[in-house]
Amino acid sequence: MAFQRACALADLTPDRPLRVEVEGVDVAVVRHGEEVFAIEDECSHAAVALSEGDVEDCTIECWLHGSRFDLRTGKPTGLPATEPVPVLAVRLDGDDVLIDPDTTLGDN
Repeated sequence: MAFQRACALADLTPDRPLRVEVEGVDVAVVRHGEEVFAIEDECSHAAVALSEGDVEDCTIECWLHGSRFDLRTGKPTGLPATEPVPVLAVRLDGDDVLIDPDTTLGDN
């Protein structure tokens, strides 16, 4: 698979997740500072949408039980989650945010 357009950069509010679907994969896209991250939009602990959670210090929090995941690696930084969430490759092309749903980053 190749990079697919997920949204416009202008669609992203800093530190507010945006839920998008790319090639059948639900993704939470987050603009944090000058960086853009894409993490699969499902908590590995409770199977709820991470895009409904809060972003702080480059982590995203699951709204249901409070697990936090590093946006760079997908690794949990707080219980009750113990399994990582896949982080997808992101590329900016002008004002477009492109995501490759088949390329995961880190140790996922």
